[in-house]
Amino acid sequence: MDILSKARKLESTIARRLDGAARQLMRSGAREPIEIVNLIVDAVEREIQPGGRGRQVFPFNRLAVSIAAPSRDARARLQAIADGSPPLRDRIVDRLRAARCEVDELVVEVAYVSRPQRAWPTADFHVEFHRESRRDSKVPVARPFRAAKDDAGAQENLVRIEFTVLVGTAEQTTYSLAADRIDLGRSVEIRDRQHRLIRVNHVAFLEQGGDVNQTVSRRHAHITYDARSGHYRLHDDGSAHGTSVIRNGRTVAVPGGSHGVRLRTGDEIVLGDARIRITLSS
Repeated sequence: MDILSKARKLESTIARRLDGAARQLMRSGAREPIEIVNLIVDAVEREIQPGGRGRQVFPFNRLAVSIAAPSRDARARLQAIADGSPPLRDRIVDRLRAARCEVDELVVEVAYVSRPQRAWPTADFHVEFHRESRRDSKVPVARPFRAAKDDAGAQENLVRIEFTVLVGTAEQTTYSLAADRIDLGRSVEIRDRQHRLIRVNHVAFLEQGGDVNQTVSRRHAHITYDARSGHYRLHDDGSAHGTSVIRNGRTVAVPGGSHGVRLRTGDEIVLGDARIRITLSS
């Protein structure tokens, strides 16, 4: 009986050690960079609070994100996602906006460390949430995102951009928007495999709109507004069939991850095989 008892005890000890090693392995690098970035966005979303009368409130305006990168290669892979297109801040803003949460001002600081701290809830990353007044903040505050609206007075500091769909079938034939960021793609709401909302397209082509619409990626492209210059710029979001601009009979390609292409009145935006003409107005 002593031998049998010792054998069972040894078997139990080995099983615990193997189980612990497996858990440690899962915590220390089994996740892909895109999964880690999505988990960071999920952690931020959990901080949304009800504001009453159906409103949602995000109480912080500065996030300090630390990501564990044990090697130079691991850091490069993480940076390619977190600092790529779209960058982590845009992913967070998109998620907050999709939850009908107003983002007044938001700074996202990302730091890469060689090993996680003991106080971290996970071994991959840690997020510190801060709320600072503009007077106290030492970090330049990113320009706030404002959801696209049709009220002329609501966006008096923005140039209005009008879209006319030329080729393809969208939710509307024309759009008139003024926003810091305008998303273009197929389908209005974009969800992940867990059916979580990750993006809302302002200019949305129909899911069942024929062969032309199928060349438009769900997260095809987006347009940003530069308040200093008063210019809109078009960016490709890693679309399958590419993004370009037709101007005066010439085609200007929009490579992924670039600073974008400045838009002008009369330009035609090409998303796959779909086309949209734009007009800029004060």
